[in-house]
Amino acid sequence: MSEGRVRIDVSGHVAEVVLTRPDKHNALDGEMFQAIDAAIAQVRSTAGVRAVVLHGEGPSFCSGLDVGALMGGGGLTIDDLLERPSGQRANLAQRVSVGWMELPMPVIAALHGNVFGGGMQIALGADVRIAAPTAKLSIMEAKWGLVPDMGITATLPRLMPADRALELTCTARVVSGEEAAALGLVTSTDDDPISAARALAAEIADRSPDAVRAVKRLYGAAWPGGGDAGLALESELQRPLLGSPNQIAAVMAGMRGEPGEFTDPDPA
Repeated sequence: MSEGRVRIDVSGHVAEVVLTRPDKHNALDGEMFQAIDAAIAQVRSTAGVRAVVLHGEGPSFCSGLDVGALMGGGGLTIDDLLERPSGQRANLAQRVSVGWMELPMPVIAALHGNVFGGGMQIALGADVRIAAPTAKLSIMEAKWGLVPDMGITATLPRLMPADRALELTCTARVVSGEEAAALGLVTSTDDDPISAARALAAEIADRSPDAVRAVKRLYGAAWPGGGDAGLALESELQRPLLGSPNQIAAVMAGMRGEPGEFTDPDPA
């Protein structure tokens, strides 16, 4: 992982992933792309993680691409970001967004300050987004004559209809956290989004990790729903949970009103 770009702390079954380039509002240079990609892989391989909190250090979550650094030479180039390795679903630019979706545990993004362009697309890869009411969010690529290309076709359709997505994208307008919540771009707002994200992650971490992972897989495969495949997947995921040690532990915890004692699955 690139030093000085991303930090990971694990405590109480929650992994906290922090973008640590505060002097640049966590703008995305080549090292930041590599560091986020590596952080996703590290979280996936870490035993005992049941939920993830993603946030940025300093004044902003992420202000988008550091175009000067990416065009300046001496490191990763735009072409490097867009090159899709043989046999892989996504290129590096896309993996820093869709990679959060592909983790088996829920990811909660805490958003504050500027959440622009590539930063917005990274946030869209999370399962839940909690924004400060005063945060500024924008799918900003059209302002620079570009299209969003960091996995947005896999993330934004989960949140809003095509007409609303088109309006936000083509205008590149900046919305507040409050408006973003009304539009469905974020899940909720809180004056202290990081604390709210931590509280939600801790609550999720108290549930059976088998059930939580199955829910994320189910909704990821079936949303927005309506297909026969989703109905079949419900049963496929439910059968191994019924009577399993973690399911029994969940029942006992619920009956006793006490925290459950769960066994975590092996890392993927």
